[in-house]
Amino acid sequence: MVVSFGASWPLNVMKSYKTRTTKGKSLPFLLFIFFGYIAGIASKLVNEAYMADFASKWYVLVFYCLNLIMVGIDLILYARNHRLDKQNGIL
Repeated sequence: MVVSFGASWPLNVMKSYKTRTTKGKSLPFLLFIFFGYIAGIASKLVNEAYMADFASKWYVLVFYCLNLIMVGIDLILYARNHRLDKQNGIL
């Protein structure tokens, strides 16, 4: 699941960058996903069994972090696009 989401987020970020609008985007959805990745990372870090075997499972945390970064970039683009929508009289 994390790998599939990881493959789709860069495409979503590019779409947000190119379209320059928030149409079709949901801020609550992006925020829920963002905080979900934070919770996923936190759960890995506090899980004793995971941390005990971290040397062989580090890549899982890397995917969570990459996805968190992509969603963070999309949130930044959402803010930019929201401002552009206001300037263009769309909102």
